[in-house]
Amino acid sequence: MHDKTLAELAAALGDGKVSSVELTEHFLRRIESLDNRLNSLITVTAEQALETARAADAARARGEAGPLTGVPIVHKDIFCTEGVRTSCASRMLDNFISPYDAGVVERFKAVGCPVLGKTNMDEFAMGSSNETSYYGPVNNPWDTQRVPGGSSGGSAAAVAARLAPGATGTDTGGSIRQPAALTGITGLKPTYGRVSRWGMIAFASSLDQGGPMARTAEDCGLMLNVMAGFDERDSTSLERPAEDFNARLNTTLKGLRIGLPREFFGEGMDPGVARVIDEAIDFYKKLGAEFVEVALPHSGLSVPVYYVVAPAECSSNLARFDGVRYGYRCEDPKDLMDLYMRSRGEGFGPEVQRRIMVGTYALSAGYFDAYYLKAQKIRRLIADDFRQAFEQVDVILAPTTPTTAFRLGEKTADPVTMYLSDVYTIAVNLAGLPAMSLPAGFSEGLPVGMQLIGNYFDEARLLGVAHQYQLGTEWHQMAPAGFE
Repeated sequence: MHDKTLAELAAALGDGKVSSVELTEHFLRRIESLDNRLNSLITVTAEQALETARAADAARARGEAGPLTGVPIVHKDIFCTEGVRTSCASRMLDNFISPYDAGVVERFKAVGCPVLGKTNMDEFAMGSSNETSYYGPVNNPWDTQRVPGGSSGGSAAAVAARLAPGATGTDTGGSIRQPAALTGITGLKPTYGRVSRWGMIAFASSLDQGGPMARTAEDCGLMLNVMAGFDERDSTSLERPAEDFNARLNTTLKGLRIGLPREFFGEGMDPGVARVIDEAIDFYKKLGAEFVEVALPHSGLSVPVYYVVAPAECSSNLARFDGVRYGYRCEDPKDLMDLYMRSRGEGFGPEVQRRIMVGTYALSAGYFDAYYLKAQKIRRLIADDFRQAFEQVDVILAPTTPTTAFRLGEKTADPVTMYLSDVYTIAVNLAGLPAMSLPAGFSEGLPVGMQLIGNYFDEARLLGVAHQYQLGTEWHQMAPAGFE
């Protein structure tokens, strides 16, 4: 059953061809036998998953099931889960058992989705390769000597290896789309505010957004139907009418205007990636789409802007981890200052410490206007570029990443080179737009992702454009060797 999509599994459950308990047991066996090659999960919650599966089967027998009732998933270990460790892949929270569920977790619990476990990630979602985790790096199932991308690398690897049919992720600067591209799955970052951030441990509050990761656009739409919605506990949550995000899956693309940003197709893109994206463009032309070149002149500044704004917000958000209230505490502190310094110095890894230092500097007296305020002004210009582009086009198409998956350890010694892995994704977060990555082909045996960017609240259109591509291609159906 693991070769079936989320939608196919939901249909099989509805037709009585399989039970939720059988499905859950099957995926738990796959995790037990295969995840030692990937390290994609931090915590496996077998007992809770089977308990939920039994309840889901009972609900289905009573005729009370929803579309995803009984379909097992995994959660990124950044979402608080009541009674289960929520570590953010950090020593700082290695001993933290959450007393409550995140808004997203509540929503999946309400529809009866068994949770197989919590996935590995970059520490506090800071990283582009899933190598900063306290629990060790995640391996890419297409080549276990390569990274799966980050920070949602565990979620991406688990879905790609068929250890789970769907996963939650978070995207602050590309952390759903980039790992989706490097592992050959589909991942969607919704409009900022679509999905509740309540109980999603904060990295950069004005950028973080939860979203679905699965095999297909249709699967992501099914998951987003559960995830999206207003949450009064999240001050940035948007109150909008409920909608079916899969309502436009079968809309014709004839006459659709797709923008090609010239800034995303220049120097720095791997030739193999460029070839795959060109082939995808040709495919859309055959479906009747029209292509228009658009300009995003300030997008080249997105990486430096992001690495002022995100560390500044991280510096503020992570101030709460002080060794006093919860989380890691150093042994035998001499005084309060020693408690603070050693608890944070020992509890946070090098990348998290680096970003806290950069952010604290950017917010310090005398530098706030020169760095943080200037970055926010340029951020507005980046958003204005997209607004003007969407006056000409319906959707923007671009590569998700400049290269395919790189080798483990290849970029860890050079943070700036690592940061450039997100050069095509960061601008979307700064503008708060929805965007997704879907498999578009292979270069030298490694997956290549295509990015589709939409206007605000245009997730349904994005999913439709992606679905039409997936109806005519098979890239999303391919499984890595050894995980078929």
